[in-house]
Amino acid sequence: MTTQGPHYAVLMEYLRGGAGDLSDRLPPLLAQFKARLEDGRLAEAAFLLRQAVRPDLDYTSAQSLVRAVKKLRSAGLEGPKPLRLAVLGGFTTTQLCQLIDLYLFAAGADVELYEAEYGIFRQEILDESSGLYAHKPSLVFLAVSWRDLTHLPTISDDRAAVRAKVQAELDEWAQLWRTAHQRLGCQIIQNNFEEPPWRALGNLEKRHPASLGRFISLVNHELAEAAPAYVTVHDVDHLSAAAGRWNWSDARFFHHAKMPCGPEHLCTYAHSVASVIASQAGLSHKCLVLDLDNTLWGGVVGDDGLGGIRLGHATPEGEAYLAFQQYLKELRLRGVVLAVCSKNEDAIAREAFEKHPEMVLRLDDISCFVANWNDKAANLRQIAAELNIGLNSLVFVDDNPAERELVRTLAPEVAVPELPEDPSGYIQALEKHRYFQLVSLNAEDIQRTNSYKANAARKQAQAQASNIEEFLQALDMTGLVQDVNEHSLERTVQLLQRSNQFNLTTRRHTAAQVMAMMSDPAWETTTITLKDRYGDNGLISVLLARREGRALVIDTWVMSCRVLKRGVEHLALNHLARQAARRGLDRLRGEYIPTPKNILVKDHYASLGFAPAGTDTDGRTWWELDLADWTDRPHFIKETATDATA
Repeated sequence: MTTQGPHYAVLMEYLRGGAGDLSDRLPPLLAQFKARLEDGRLAEAAFLLRQAVRPDLDYTSAQSLVRAVKKLRSAGLEGPKPLRLAVLGGFTTTQLCQLIDLYLFAAGADVELYEAEYGIFRQEILDESSGLYAHKPSLVFLAVSWRDLTHLPTISDDRAAVRAKVQAELDEWAQLWRTAHQRLGCQIIQNNFEEPPWRALGNLEKRHPASLGRFISLVNHELAEAAPAYVTVHDVDHLSAAAGRWNWSDARFFHHAKMPCGPEHLCTYAHSVASVIASQAGLSHKCLVLDLDNTLWGGVVGDDGLGGIRLGHATPEGEAYLAFQQYLKELRLRGVVLAVCSKNEDAIAREAFEKHPEMVLRLDDISCFVANWNDKAANLRQIAAELNIGLNSLVFVDDNPAERELVRTLAPEVAVPELPEDPSGYIQALEKHRYFQLVSLNAEDIQRTNSYKANAARKQAQAQASNIEEFLQALDMTGLVQDVNEHSLERTVQLLQRSNQFNLTTRRHTAAQVMAMMSDPAWETTTITLKDRYGDNGLISVLLARREGRALVIDTWVMSCRVLKRGVEHLALNHLARQAARRGLDRLRGEYIPTPKNILVKDHYASLGFAPAGTDTDGRTWWELDLADWTDRPHFIKETATDATA
């Protein structure tokens, strides 16, 4: 997408404005889209549309973009392999489905969507001949509301009776999950239940054992606790509370059209659902890159000095920056990688982190620190390279509109949210985009910042070593190779969804699909965890292979790029060869499916000694390794005993 010409000026004008005047700024952008569509410049047209989709769209503007996406697809735009999604609703879902599709398009996903008729979600799941099973989705969204609860208490119920009804409610939803999962092997997203805005018991609503509000709270809690790995609970109750329950639950639209909320909240609803789906598809962002002056504190540290910047409890402005840092710290603790990109003298920029008494963020929280006088787009490329992640994994936060526009122009892959002038609005400005949506949280997420720091230390050690063998021996590596188990399932699925570069086939298996493989004797499900003298890299590789005739066929092989060229490939290959021999098989078979991001592993099988076994016109290749005279490949990793309970 070229960043020259009037179309880009129109896009910049659209992006820099607030939500309130979209109706004035969207038509010029759509005119530029139409011109590119008519000229057959579909990639440019798609870029403009994806940039135009934002979480604060009004309903009318969103519908204009829905129509534009339909035109783009009709013109022949080729998208990624589509997700097969089914939406089963207890309310009217047509508008919601359109907007979910729109937000997934903006995230870089494509969808083949099945929408069930209004209110028959139970019948769709229980009837094996329904349209749900004909569609064969890999993902099912249960779009339900509190009105779909069937065991509501009466005001005279005691605590025991209410507990029994909560359990009955949970049992029925769990049965629907199991049925869909057993028949489809699908991942399921289900709404929890928003509380209605009225309170028959007034202030006693949350205390009386049989009140509706308390019952819904109990069901929501138990639903979250009971959801298995193949079920993600979508927190629609939070959306309702954040919007204001009376605003969200506009009864006019439910009574007239069975809509789940007022139209002005449908975009928020759809964006939230789409962000969960995108996260499961590995499309969420990884790294938050921060400017410093007037972003993490008020003032310019190079001019005002350490004592002159505004941060802390002395002023309202200082408290706003303090709150923003506390929010960023929470993101870091849950696994978001933080980096700094600042026009500053490096030593002066670091001094605030080291010496200011009210700084919440410290240098240990920052995985990559870049402070110089280069343009920020170039520095963002440097940060992405040092962290070994793509530019599209970065979110850049800067108070300066000129810097935001420069990055949008020179590094359009980077997500750049608008910030308000008042720092008290920074948290909301970031939150509304849902850049870092989570569907699970594991030890690797929590340790991610430390992992990137340790990787930097490894790079320094490698630069000082006289040869690669000396470096690898000095790492003192140990590797644990084991089957996927209940403890490693979440991280396994996360790696399958997020890995793009070292990913031979880019098959995005869900938790439900991996669980089915774990119980199928035809499959080998393998994970590798790596430690060295600099720290624990965590679970860094997954291999999924199945028996076919006399061969063990590698369906999926992914690995974190943080551990490239350390011998993990040979450790994994040795394990697969041993497993094939244990099964009485005589060869391994691998497959490479090219994508724009996995060129790194184009020659992977050839480098391991596999022989070519076929190709097709799309560049897809097959490879075989004869195990008749197999000997283990050498490496410097000490393999520890398999521990299925680790």
